[in-house]
Amino acid sequence: MITTKSEREIKLMREAGRIVALAHQAVKEAIVAGVTTKQLDALIEEVIIKHDATPSFKGYGGFPAAACTSINDVLVHGIPDDTVLQEGDIISIDIGANYKGYHGDSAWTYAVGEISDAAKQLLEVSEASLYEGLKFAKVDNRLFDISHAIGSYCMERGYSLPLEYTGHGIGSSLHEDPAIPNVGRPNTGIVLKKGMTLAIEPMVHIGKPFTKVLSDNWTVVTRDGSLSAHFEHTIVITDTGYDILTTL
Repeated sequence: MITTKSEREIKLMREAGRIVALAHQAVKEAIVAGVTTKQLDALIEEVIIKHDATPSFKGYGGFPAAACTSINDVLVHGIPDDTVLQEGDIISIDIGANYKGYHGDSAWTYAVGEISDAAKQLLEVSEASLYEGLKFAKVDNRLFDISHAIGSYCMERGYSLPLEYTGHGIGSSLHEDPAIPNVGRPNTGIVLKKGMTLAIEPMVHIGKPFTKVLSDNWTVVTRDGSLSAHFEHTIVITDTGYDILTTL
């Protein structure tokens, strides 16, 4: 069931989103060659707890950490461990915070020091595609208008998007209806209404769109080993368009 949120619920989600943004701000400064993903995860959890929230991901479906840390060819759901970041890596950090029963969710892909031109371009296109999609996040538009804008922007520039991983509704549950693919036909999907809260999250590959899940049953990698990027914001549909909730 797809729900719209009350002003009270949106206020709580806005605070959850602010806490997620604070965690991103802290971890961005800590991303350097030589740090481990486990150290980054500990920092993220510390920030979330300091602000009277809990990590949305920890324990969710059995996930063992506060954040997903996905390096290079890892698309999503990378588990923090003793892996050491190297100069030239890219790392996607996906963070969720639960504040008084409501969630914020945001992912961003960061450079570790100097990265290749190909990696820079991937990050630029992937981030831009998020905002291309958000241009269509407004009352009376169709959901897949957002999907079409994201997919078209990336594919026209030679990139691919995995079909089996999508954005989602969000609120008192981390994942709610509707599923929001990053490829779609315009003028299809549900009609957007004021108060809908959505997590829009393009996931983009340099190579082909195919993925596989590793033996830990969490880590998703590109099947061809190509670089992958992930950008995500939680938004609310408003009278005039949308507000990003996962920002300071």
